Amino acid sequence: MKFPVFLVVSVSLIATGCTVTPKPLPPEAHASFGKERLALATADQEPISGKVDLYEAMARALKYNLDTKVEVMQAALKLREADLVSYSALPKIVAGAGYAGRNEADPTEASTRDDSIVTADLTSSWNILDFGLSYVRAKQATDEVLVQDEMKRRMVNKVIEDVRTAYWRAVSYQRLVGRMRALEGRVARALRDTRNLSSNGETSPLVALTYERELIEVKREVELLEGELLVAKTQLSALMNVKPGTEFTLEVPKRRDTQLKINYTSEEMFNIAATNRPEMREISYRLRINGREVDAALLDMLPGINLYAGPNYDSNDYIATNNWVSWGAKVSFNLMKLATLPAVNKKIEAEKQMLDTRSLSVAMAVMTQVHISRARYAHLKNSYSTAAALSNVSRRILTQVRTETDAQKTSEQMLIREEMNALLADAKLDMAYADLQNAYANIYASLGIDPFPRTLRTNQPVKEMAGQLREMWLERGELKTDLVAAK
Repeated sequence: MKFPVFLVVSVSLIATGCTVTPKPLPPEAHASFGKERLALATADQEPISGKVDLYEAMARALKYNLDTKVEVMQAALKLREADLVSYSALPKIVAGAGYAGRNEADPTEASTRDDSIVTADLTSSWNILDFGLSYVRAKQATDEVLVQDEMKRRMVNKVIEDVRTAYWRAVSYQRLVGRMRALEGRVARALRDTRNLSSNGETSPLVALTYERELIEVKREVELLEGELLVAKTQLSALMNVKPGTEFTLEVPKRRDTQLKINYTSEEMFNIAATNRPEMREISYRLRINGREVDAALLDMLPGINLYAGPNYDSNDYIATNNWVSWGAKVSFNLMKLATLPAVNKKIEAEKQMLDTRSLSVAMAVMTQVHISRARYAHLKNSYSTAAALSNVSRRILTQVRTETDAQKTSEQMLIREEMNALLADAKLDMAYADLQNAYANIYASLGIDPFPRTLRTNQPVKEMAGQLREMWLERGELKTDLVAAK
């Protein structure tokens, strides 16, 4: 009776000793980890030298943007997982060794083994059912790799669209910031002069207050404009994975009209999008994975046939042969899997119906996006032309008012107002151009056309990547482009 009690007590003590309690990291460990991550987030990047143009901004986003890198790493992980699944189809080779001993046997009784023996074996086994199932799983795993590649394409398209918008808005801010600062200074001086005239009684209070209100409205317009454009450079820095606060200058190019030439009907564009869009391709792969799940369910239901063979060794002197080779076969069948097969098939069929319905939803969304992207581009092209006309008129008015102000034919108040109007017109022209550039890229994104050439590699220097991107986008904008070939 003492031995069972001892055993129970021993097991209880061991179980108590194995209890694990949460142990949080100390604050200094969190601080060290955070500091290290901040340093590594922008490490090993080519420094910015000279002015950054649109194509260098794109290249840096493709090469260093961390969201894009995560998708690339996810694709690499899926590929490694597919490799790992393929190994499960190989035979299993298990090596075993053991030692057995006992206390001294009764010498009056016959014995069939030594007091201590050593055993060893090397067994190779192969389950035919596991081989077939592993093959199906490996095929599904490779489809998961392709799904992840499509998700990466979708992320890259989004990043490039965001880069184009942020770049042109940041260029607008860089182009106008000097004029905004000068206008703010003039408004501040005009406000002081107005208040002094009112306090000295040189003008009526109502006239002074009305003028002051107009000046404050000018100041507010400038502040709203600056607030709308100020964050663009920070957004661009984040997309290029440049540390916030890093000083760099953007290339301020001339505005170039986008010569988009797509000689396809709406129906042809829908077909191109349905072929190339990452979302459609993803569902195609998901359906193929689901179809192979039917094969996996059938294979999993079949009896398992396990073949094995291998050498064995036993040091026991009481047996006639200490070394021998054994082989055999074993059949096993889990009857419960047969009972669950109808439920498994229903689940597979339900998932297929869900994917089919989702494919229709995505197809409708793709058609809508293609239609909207083209309509939006046409609308923004007209808006840009209108903004250009307004900017031109505002500049001509400003020139005329300056001439009349110099001749003392009009007031400083009117000059400040027209300078503000010209500034706002130029800013709206730049923002209309940024929106037009975004809509231009969005047409290709809606068709599923990659925003980079197939020859581009992220291990190339930034300047080389920028050159390839410039060549591709200038060709798309200035030449008649075959959309399928451009993919």
